[in-house]
Amino acid sequence: MSEQKFTLDDLKRILREGAGTDEGVDLDGDILDTDFEALGYESLALLETGGRIEREYGISLDDDIFTDNRTPRSLVAAINGYLEELVAQ
Repeated sequence: MSEQKFTLDDLKRILREGAGTDEGVDLDGDILDTDFEALGYESLALLETGGRIEREYGISLDDDIFTDNRTPRSLVAAINGYLEELVAQ
């Protein structure tokens, strides 16, 4: 199995596809350390995002993935941790 990598660009694409973007929020700006709520993504939008990530990458995320990882930087790192575990199996 080849190693998959989850990037900020992957996250932005999935956010846009699943929940769109809040008016006035520039996902192409410096958002790495911005809280998802400040970016306009509430719990329902994040649940949709999580489901899309699970389906696309073939992983199962913990229920608290978004409460433990409140920023894109943290979430990307966490998703890559899941992918590394999958490869190691």
